[in-house]
Amino acid sequence: MPELPEVEVVRRGLVSWVRGRSIEAVDVLDPRSVRRHSLGVRDFIGNLEGTTVTDVVRRGKFLWLPLSDNSQAQEGATPDAFARPAVALMAHLGMSGQLLMQDSQVPDEKHLKVRFRLSARDGMPKELRFVDQRIFGGLFVTAMVPTDDGGPGGLAESPLPLIAEEASHIARDPLDPAFSFDLFYRRLRKRKTGLKRALLDQGLVSGIGNIYADEALWRARLHYARPTETLRRGEAERVVSSAREVMLDALAAGGTSFDSLYVNVNGASGYFDRSLNAYGREGEPCKRCAAAGIHATIRREQFMNRSSHTCPVCQPRPRNGHW
Repeated sequence: MPELPEVEVVRRGLVSWVRGRSIEAVDVLDPRSVRRHSLGVRDFIGNLEGTTVTDVVRRGKFLWLPLSDNSQAQEGATPDAFARPAVALMAHLGMSGQLLMQDSQVPDEKHLKVRFRLSARDGMPKELRFVDQRIFGGLFVTAMVPTDDGGPGGLAESPLPLIAEEASHIARDPLDPAFSFDLFYRRLRKRKTGLKRALLDQGLVSGIGNIYADEALWRARLHYARPTETLRRGEAERVVSSAREVMLDALAAGGTSFDSLYVNVNGASGYFDRSLNAYGREGEPCKRCAAAGIHATIRREQFMNRSSHTCPVCQPRPRNGHW
């Protein structure tokens, strides 16, 4: 499943292609891809045709396109009303979902599920296509609601204090300018669980998945089972900084791609997997220990039906740690 950097790569790509363009027509080729829209395909299409994409927003791994109603704007809606969209198109990429910009003459992809025909813009493809081989992802329309803290809903070009309702339950992510370390640390200390389990809790901090949790903990020299109630402020700051750094590094590389199905809007895969220090390196030397002349190999252990990768030397298991 794409992690935060992959979704941010898609967000940045989409902004340059779709922001300010109207949705002229919607073709749903497979109703399963809009199954999360409870009122059905016709309502899904009716909510989208004739709207304009005002931005592309991300919080954690959630991605949405706020929509303004062109008909209301033409009937004399105030600029403020036009700038505060009431609904958004929510996109869950799932295991294999892709949002691709294509020219209309390009043949349909084998697993094309939904097509959006956009208003013309010089030099730009006219179609946004949702392709999903495994059909774990999906699209639906959701309401925009005020944020709890009055801050921007997420990372966007023109941030507004609104958030897609389906994403309103998740915390801010480490790349969010409005992320509060103090709030994170207070909540972290109350968790009384293992550190990695806490990092994967989207209600505490969003966007950190299994790969980047392992990488952040390796950089911070902390074991995944470290009890959160014993974590000192400086250690927690080190974890957050490490998570931010590793995701920024991944973002610069275009994301982490272990699956040929993950591509950005131009069809290019990420390559940060070549720079991983812990995840997926079971039995290989720990790069940090090797640089210090110490022999240590990365160890993989079962964790929450997944795997955790650590160095037994520079990330020693704590006594009485939480799983």
